[in-house]
Amino acid sequence: MSTTTISSKPSVPAGGVRRPLHWRVRFTFLSLIWGFSFLFMKVGTHGFAPFQVTLGRLVFGTAVLVVAMAVKRERLPRGARTWAHLAVAGFFLNALPFSLFAYSELTIPSTLAGICNATSPLWGMVLSLVALSEDRPTRVRVAGLGLGFLGVLTVLGAWQGFHGLDARGTTMALLASLSYPVGWIYVRRTLAGSTESHLSLTGGQLLLATVQLAVVTPLFTDLPSHLSVVPLLAIAALGALGTGVAMLVQYGLVAEVGPTTAQMVTYFVPIIATAAGVAVLGEHLTWSTPVGAVIVLAGAALTQARPRSGHRSGTQQAEG
Repeated sequence: MSTTTISSKPSVPAGGVRRPLHWRVRFTFLSLIWGFSFLFMKVGTHGFAPFQVTLGRLVFGTAVLVVAMAVKRERLPRGARTWAHLAVAGFFLNALPFSLFAYSELTIPSTLAGICNATSPLWGMVLSLVALSEDRPTRVRVAGLGLGFLGVLTVLGAWQGFHGLDARGTTMALLASLSYPVGWIYVRRTLAGSTESHLSLTGGQLLLATVQLAVVTPLFTDLPSHLSVVPLLAIAALGALGTGVAMLVQYGLVAEVGPTTAQMVTYFVPIIATAAGVAVLGEHLTWSTPVGAVIVLAGAALTQARPRSGHRSGTQQAEG
């Protein structure tokens, strides 16, 4: 799941003493479940159509958020304008990228999908320069953009003429990673001043994304002739852990250690996705994939560099 955390500030536990082991454990957990999300998607498509995988993911993820809201006695957002903005956010941050990634993994390895997901900060910089007047390019950020896309070309084997690459699946994965910053920028421009809680907005966003998929899925897919247990369990894990629980953990990290530290989880996701794909699914890995991934991550990190005097009120995280 991808979301924008609005006006998040690190909080200090009672007594002013932080528990670094506690947040590091949750940081590691979040990296693992987001990294394994690409494996879960791949396994899910073995028994269900991509739209069905995405719908199941959203149903399980929304259920976790609903339970969390019930425990904290929070209500869904109010106001037609807020719901309209959440519908757009749910489309670009959930329904569209989740579906594109699921479709892409019909023809590309989960390792490649995970690495494509890491290009979101690169797309985000390009879009923010156009849409956000307060974002100004620096030499370091421009260098990071160029380095990042050089890494993408390395992963895709550009010097070999993209030999053996499924263009359609790769394009879908890259478009999915582009969808996240589109959603981030939209939320930042429309909901940054909302008085609703983060949990309330996120719950409403996921609910609307679920409704969107519930309308689309029956139009383009047929019910499977039989239920495959392993793919179904993978979808349940993808939704409950990779979307629902992950969002709650992420929010807690932002509140405790601040957005900058919490955002670093993004750079561990493709590493774990690659390791999981190779170790569990036996996916083939050439030298250009890990080398290109490192270049992509280095470039993405540079694009997030800010002047020392600069400050941002929000943070952006992405997950496949």
